[in-house]
Amino acid sequence: MSRIGRKPIPLPKGVEIHVGNGVVQVKGPKGNLLVNLMPGITASVEDGTLTLERANEERQTRAYHGLNRALIANAVTGVSEGWKKELEIIGIGYRAEKKGNAVVFNLGYSHPIEYPIPEGIDIEVDGKANKLAVTGIDRQKVGQVAAEIRRLRPPEPYKGKGVRYAGEYIRIKAGKQGVKA
Repeated sequence: MSRIGRKPIPLPKGVEIHVGNGVVQVKGPKGNLLVNLMPGITASVEDGTLTLERANEERQTRAYHGLNRALIANAVTGVSEGWKKELEIIGIGYRAEKKGNAVVFNLGYSHPIEYPIPEGIDIEVDGKANKLAVTGIDRQKVGQVAAEIRRLRPPEPYKGKGVRYAGEYIRIKAGKQGVKA
């Protein structure tokens, strides 16, 4: 049996789960999310925990078992605590500024880049304009927005300039070597 799939999901205070028609609805203080159950997977709530069962031992059903458990656990964490990804902007003159419902990036191009903030996501820019925090309740959406922002100017390997995740290690290459005579 799947080691991940069989672990029960504890429900924190203030989180409600409703199961029906192959959909798990997770409600919490930060919002609500829907998670579709894969074929062959059933969910049940007992004594403040959610458990998932599978109908058979086929390879695909076993894979869905662990996947559904992880997706529901991420939804429970999202509606109770939320998800956060932090980004750093490295480079002289590189900065970000929040204007209304968009973030404007100056990343060394000939023009500023305006990134519209998707619904359900909040982006905070610190005072120095070189740190960003992407927050939201949907883990997939938070990660996708952070990846899209990083893709605007990925870190380059010679000086490390660009947008990177906080704590991300960039291997710096050696530049040109002078001719030794």
